[in-house]
Amino acid sequence: MPELPEVEVVRRGLQRWVSGRTIAEVTVLHPRAVRRHTAGAGDFAARLKGHSVGIARRRGKYLWLPLADTDSSILGHLGMSGQLLVQPEDAGDERHLRIRISFDDSLGTELRFVDQRTFGGLSLHDNTPDGLPDVIAHIARDPLDPAFCDHDFATALRQKRTTVKRALLDQTLISGVGNIYADEALWRARLHYERPTAGLTRARSAELLGHIRDVMHAALAAGGTSFDSLYVNVNGESGYFDRSLDAYGREDEPCRRCGTPIRRRPWMNRSSYFCPRCQRPPRPSP
Repeated sequence: MPELPEVEVVRRGLQRWVSGRTIAEVTVLHPRAVRRHTAGAGDFAARLKGHSVGIARRRGKYLWLPLADTDSSILGHLGMSGQLLVQPEDAGDERHLRIRISFDDSLGTELRFVDQRTFGGLSLHDNTPDGLPDVIAHIARDPLDPAFCDHDFATALRQKRTTVKRALLDQTLISGVGNIYADEALWRARLHYERPTAGLTRARSAELLGHIRDVMHAALAAGGTSFDSLYVNVNGESGYFDRSLDAYGREDEPCRRCGTPIRRRPWMNRSSYFCPRCQRPPRPSP
């Protein structure tokens, strides 16, 4: 599942190649790709036609394209395999092409939504006064948002009465952090994924936030993390941050800090990767 860095890479591509253009035609090739638009594919296509695309925006793992002359936005969720590609109009159709958006200009490119597993999709939603699509108004700010409040995060973290990785994946507390970058930040902070949040001091929370930001900035610089061909930017290029991962996906490989083999444990239908020496598990409660 793409996390903040991957979605931000796509957002930047949309900002460069799509924002400011006027939509000429929308073709929905698979109804599941617009299933979150409850009025259906026909309504989705009709309501986009003739409107110009505003500044591409993102919160956490969600990105959206405001329709500049309305109070609505096209919300995109990539799911497990969704791709937003800017392609030449005469390029052959991708095998899993779901939506095609053409523009009223002479640039010769169109926006395509391609999704092999059809877990993602596009939908049109009303905006809140803050400019967010209303269905994601509950999503917390992400750690790269200038308005993110470190003090409030530390307070909420202690009050959660949960474990630290569960807290990091709670999108109502902090958005954009998923399984990969949680494991990477926890490795850097030397925190076990089952460490109770109630025991984290404000200084420890600040340190963890710093590592989250550092790993996300590094991933952005590398174009995101790609383990297969499903995650790509709008030009179809894969990111290469997976080559720099310190914990995630490195089971039985030596920890780059102490040499102890990295371990993997099943966790909430996912996996957690950690160093058993650098990230010692918490002691059981008496």
